[in-house]
This record gives sequence, structure tokens and C-alpha cells, in this order.
Amino acid sequence: MLKNIVHIPLSWLYATGVAIRHLLYDQHLLITHDANVPTICVGNIAVGGTGKTPMVAYIVQLLLNNGYHPAILSRGYKRKTHGFLMADPLSTTDTIGDEAMQMHRAFPDVPIAVCENRVRGVRQLKRQLNELDVVVLDDAMQHRAIQCGLTVLLTPYDKLYIDDHMLPLGTLRDLPSRALKADAVIVTKCPDSIRPIDMRVVDNRLHLPTYQQLHFTGIEYAPLEQEGTPLVLTGIAHPEYMLEHVQQQYPKAELMAYPDHHPYSPADIEAIIERAQHFDFVLTTEKDIQRLRTTALVERLRAQNKRLIALPIRVKFCTPNAPFDKQILTYVRENTRK
Repeated sequence: MLKNIVHIPLSWLYATGVAIRHLLYDQHLLITHDANVPTICVGNIAVGGTGKTPMVAYIVQLLLNNGYHPAILSRGYKRKTHGFLMADPLSTTDTIGDEAMQMHRAFPDVPIAVCENRVRGVRQLKRQLNELDVVVLDDAMQHRAIQCGLTVLLTPYDKLYIDDHMLPLGTLRDLPSRALKADAVIVTKCPDSIRPIDMRVVDNRLHLPTYQQLHFTGIEYAPLEQEGTPLVLTGIAHPEYMLEHVQQQYPKAELMAYPDHHPYSPADIEAIIERAQHFDFVLTTEKDIQRLRTTALVERLRAQNKRLIALPIRVKFCTPNAPFDKQILTYVRENTRK
């Protein structure tokens, strides 16, 4: 209760500051730049994991399957570099960040860049790429300096943005009203048991305007054939989803969780090795393994005859995906310059 009493005025002050910033853009006192190339923004208005990276991967694969030449632009969160950088064979999590590195390994032939300034990043991509049909912007809803052509807003099933509060009282980093700027709203991390009536309840609660599409997705994990019991090692926002899934196959699996985007230190590696002695292998996320590959963990586990395994995930639509696919492809087709 005391924590809420302190956070309520801070949350109000934060919301006021965010509202003033939007007002400056709305009154054209701050400039919004046209990208002059089709842009798809995948984002949210809350901090923490909502499934942006798997959705970016879904959209990129959809574009590739239909003959387009996409590029991915992200901030490169927690990287140790600055400015515009393109992913290349020498890239690491230190140079481009873990999420960009994950995308680079998943799509080695797709141009992937990081830049804090999205306007500068898009301009650099246009200069460097002869074939560029569309830029997929990872986590850019708050970047009003660039005008995105199509915006996809993600919100998790168990914590819809309408049930949240502004920081620090809640996890919202932007005003709930900004959700109205999205072209599609996707409720992510839906349980496998979700029913049509559950979706209708959410639909009625969100009460979206007619111009917005609403979709429901879950997470589909790759099958695991490894025998034994895993230590589930994560540095993500909400590891409980992964642990719940793993424990369906490995009931004795235990979680060793670090904060989101955690930089694993030598002391962390020692603690992981100590804990891993009681398990047959270590299971981690695709994002975490990008950082863990640069540590001594792999070799230390190999010395114990144990493996470090990443559990791949992908987006699974609970509602028909055809309308969403059509919305993406129609936008790109109608706005790609010939």
C-alpha cells in the first residue's frame, strides 16, 4: 500500500511528461519524418516481454515467402556500441545486442541494422541497400520522429494494456490512448486452452475501433528430444511461460532466472555451473544463448558432459492468420516503389 502511495504521484508525473511530448508532435513543434519506404512497426506500450521478436520473425518470413526484400531495424538494446551498425559475420551481442543477433542468426541473408535514431537508421538502410522493399522496425511505437506506415501493437493476454498503469505504478511506458494509433492489435501469449468466448470477452473489453484488426496468438515451442532433467536458464522478462511449458515434459525442471537482457558475468557463470551439477542439461532461450555463446559456459558444461540447448519458439495464431497476412502484404504491395 505504501509503495502505491509513493508511485501514484510519480506515475501521474510520468504520464504528464509523456502527454506533453505527444502534444509537441501533434502541434508539429517536434518534427515527424516520412521514411519514404514502406515501414512496419512491431511494438507495445509497456515495458517487458510481449513477444515482439517472434512477431518480427513471423512478418519477415511472410515477406520473404512472398518475394519481398525486407530489412530489420532495431535499437540494439544493451549493446556496447553506438550509432548505425549493420550485422555481419563478425557481429556479437556486444556490437548489435541480443535480439538483433538472434534475428541475424535466424535470417542470415536479411539486412539487419541497429541504430538509436530510427530516422537515421532507415535513411542509412536506403543508402546502403539497392533492393529494399520494406523496413520492419522492432519496438518503435514510441519513436514518433519517424512516421511508420503500418503499426502492429502487441499486448499480453494476462496483462492487457487496459488493465495496466503508467510507470512506475504499472508497466506502461506510453499512454493507453496511443493504442488507437495501431493498425492491428495482437493479444499475445494466449493459453492453449483459450476458447472463442474468451476471445470475445477480450474483444468486448478492448472495444477497438472498426479500423483496427484484432488477433490472438500463442507461443509454439519446438519439440525437445533430450533425455534427463533440465535447468531452465533465462534472462527474459517473463520466464514463467517457458518454465510452465518445459515442466509439462520435464516435471522436475527448475528455473534459474536473471533480469531481462542480463549480461552474464564470470560470477554468474560460476553460479550457473554450480547449479547445473544437479541437472542433466541446461535449457535456455534463443535470445539468451546469443549472450551465453560468448562466455565460458559452453566449455564448462562440456567438461561436465552436459549441453547448453536453446528452445526455439515461434508465433502460433489462435485465430485465422489470413486476415493479418493480407493486411501486411496489401500494405507493402500498395506502398512499394517500383
